[in-house]
Amino acid sequence: MNVPFLDLLGQYAAIKQEVHQKLDAVLGSASFILGTQVEEFEQAFSRFLGCRSAIGVANGTDALTIALKAIGIGPGDEVITAANSFVATAEAIVHAGAKPVFADIDPDTYTLNVSDIKAKLTERTQAIIPVHLYGHPSDMDSVLRLARSRGVRVVEDAAQAHGAKYHTRRVGTFGDAACFSFYPGKNLGAYGDAGAVVTDDDEIAGTVRKLRDHGGIQKYQHDLVGYNSRLDSLQAAVLLVKLKHLDQWNEMRRQHAQLYTKLLSDVPGIVPPSVREGNTHVYHLYVIRVRRGSRDALRQYLHQRHIATGIHYPTPLHLVPAFSYLGYKAGECPVAEDCANEIVSLPMYPEMKPEQVGYVVEQIHHYVETVG
Repeated sequence: MNVPFLDLLGQYAAIKQEVHQKLDAVLGSASFILGTQVEEFEQAFSRFLGCRSAIGVANGTDALTIALKAIGIGPGDEVITAANSFVATAEAIVHAGAKPVFADIDPDTYTLNVSDIKAKLTERTQAIIPVHLYGHPSDMDSVLRLARSRGVRVVEDAAQAHGAKYHTRRVGTFGDAACFSFYPGKNLGAYGDAGAVVTDDDEIAGTVRKLRDHGGIQKYQHDLVGYNSRLDSLQAAVLLVKLKHLDQWNEMRRQHAQLYTKLLSDVPGIVPPSVREGNTHVYHLYVIRVRRGSRDALRQYLHQRHIATGIHYPTPLHLVPAFSYLGYKAGECPVAEDCANEIVSLPMYPEMKPEQVGYVVEQIHHYVETVG
């Protein structure tokens, strides 16, 4: 049996006719940048989340950079985020002119440890970026309580959590702003790069709209030094089609995850993901920890049996060479470091079949038996 890591071709086959109709409409209009389809998607996505404004940008990294700039982050400021996110989270902080400060994570949910955020706060801390990693929401009540007590802004990194809920609200609706990536492999993915900033703050929304388009709302209006980071109409058209299916696709992911967890529950040395009570996980990734045998040996074993896997992420951000100038040493974020050595992402996509999940777990069982 062959089990790919994800199956974008299978997803495309299911929505091919809808996508082609939308793309034909864009091509027929010849309106390719910030056109009608972009406005329609922004409105639809804001309704989906339950927020006032969604502003399309070129990608998720730009979304984070522009959101930080829009709330006033700049040189001399510090921004705290998780040590185990994708590099884009920290890159955006640097591109905004600020210093990234890395906090450790909760060992069960892999999201920010609020106690460590508190320990890392200084007079220069101006923002916190909680990362809703793998599709599991951060502990937003605790993050917001701490941030508000210190007058610190909150920008949610929701790049992996489209549709996830913290209690009854979708993530992306808690902070001063939130950022989404629509990279093709995301739960809501475009057919190229795309992203969005969402917010309930009209002033932030207005600034983001200017920053994404060379600093102004109208042509040759440049109130700010901005960016060329506009969501194009073809990507917006694809996202409009996919958004209608997102809740169903997320539910399919949850069903696969429940089966994975049930079947893995009696495998010694394998730790399935946890879900904090009151949260709705959307399983952008299904990540296990390998505590018997070798993580890399397990990946090789599965690869030989035509099962694709991934590692998200192999090096914690505080130990990534690009940030060596910050002076972090091994041992400063011990939970993130332990996770980086143990985690494996298993195949996860809506179109998976139960027998594929069963085959993956069966092979993990066999591997564990071989290492004793």
